[in-house]
Amino acid sequence: MSQAKGDRRERELVNELDESGFAVMRAPASGSATERELPDVLAGDGEQFYAIEAKSSSGDPIYLTGEEVEALIYFSQNFGAKPRIGVRFDREDWYFFHPGDLYVTDGGNYRVKKETAIADGTDFAEFVGTSEKVTLDEVGNDADDGPDEEILRVLNAVEQGVMDVEEAAQILE
Repeated sequence: MSQAKGDRRERELVNELDESGFAVMRAPASGSATERELPDVLAGDGEQFYAIEAKSSSGDPIYLTGEEVEALIYFSQNFGAKPRIGVRFDREDWYFFHPGDLYVTDGGNYRVKKETAIADGTDFAEFVGTSEKVTLDEVGNDADDGPDEEILRVLNAVEQGVMDVEEAAQILE
């Protein structure tokens, strides 16, 4: 990834967070341009405060060194923010991870694959609090023990010709 593209993606993230009501800033000279390791983005909405290391890729897995992640965690603890890794793959939204949720390679580095980001990451809407992720298992658990018995009886009666559709509609209102 070119440095210009990375900078553009960071500015994009800052603008999206700003539009979502966060006070946000891109850390000046984040990364290797300073002796102190700073996160790429700091964001807060008065309740949640985040230190974000932002990475993007055209589709290849994203790798972070162990040192990058350790520095993010260290800064976050001292600053009072939650550490997050923000990843964006071309033609996809931003996805966020707590460092502890990332895959650690044998060499001690961290990796995020595009499929993992989409399947397991916190998407932008959930990250800023405008939606909440619901899994298929949770949807299945919400449905007590299946369909309402009364509805099934009425539908069976219609199917058997014992009740017409209008009568069934009145009962089910």
